[in-house]
Amino acid sequence: MKRTLLSIIALAAFAGTASAIDANTVEIIYNGTSATVSVAPNISSYVTVGSGTSSHVKIVQAATFAGVDKTTDNEDGEIIYVLSGSSTDGEFYLEGSYKATVELKGLTLTNPAGPALNLQDGKRISLSAKNGTTSTLTDGANEDYNGCLHCKGHLKLKGKGTLNVVGQSRHAIYSKEYMEVKNLTLNVTAAQKDGIHCKEYMLIESGTISISGAQDDGIQVELSSDPQTGTTASHEDENSGNFYMTAGKLTIASGYQGKAIKADGSIKLTGGTRNFDTADTMEYADIDGIEMTPQKTTDAVYDLQGRKAGAHTRGIIVSKQGKKTVIR
Repeated sequence: MKRTLLSIIALAAFAGTASAIDANTVEIIYNGTSATVSVAPNISSYVTVGSGTSSHVKIVQAATFAGVDKTTDNEDGEIIYVLSGSSTDGEFYLEGSYKATVELKGLTLTNPAGPALNLQDGKRISLSAKNGTTSTLTDGANEDYNGCLHCKGHLKLKGKGTLNVVGQSRHAIYSKEYMEVKNLTLNVTAAQKDGIHCKEYMLIESGTISISGAQDDGIQVELSSDPQTGTTASHEDENSGNFYMTAGKLTIASGYQGKAIKADGSIKLTGGTRNFDTADTMEYADIDGIEMTPQKTTDAVYDLQGRKAGAHTRGIIVSKQGKKTVIR
């Protein structure tokens, strides 16, 4: 009888905890080397937690998940992961095939052996720093991944809170597809490679972005392997390699080893406040949809016989760009 009563109390306590979690929500609270993961009942069949109580949280969204219980605030019915607490030896790993939201509510997370946030979901990831909170992400050496904040899909950074990113292995922030920033206060304080590196395009709509300690470019935007599109309406399905800044404030501190901004497409600065040398940038123009040639003029161009040549001379060309020698 006593054992039965204790079981009922335990189940009631668990039910009370679960009911306190909003629908569509997974709550992760870090505490040292452990983490508490709580899953809302309406999505429990779609979420697998493979890490137990470890601070290295690993979550897989079911491949069959395609949204559930859509609301006005969550029109796609996606799963919302709310992260808070602190760990000096932890991570958040998310695998899935449907868009998701990650909310940071005062999270301090360091992973000594890889990305702090490892978002292995090829769809749109909305990463939000909640208003009035400060979150800090720090990574450790791992050549299998490209960023302290590593995203396989397209990354939308937003929120009215503050996010600090310390990249101690490769790029501080890496997105395999496009990246947009809105409202957020974003501070990249170190990067062994680029401060921010993404593909397809990057758009800063608003917010305050500060990049320092980059050992390569402050920001680099690449074309992906998909066919090039150039600029599209509302950037829908765009793969231009363009960098856009329409508002907000962008500071890129001196000391980077590459360029302030480098883009495979065009750099379009149409608004906002820019605190960096806008002349210390490099953009590329698409010639006949095939060849990518630097728009920035070179100091001198030579052929292999050492003869001065024009920028469009055929064959192997040696050119000098500032302190760099480029062969093409």
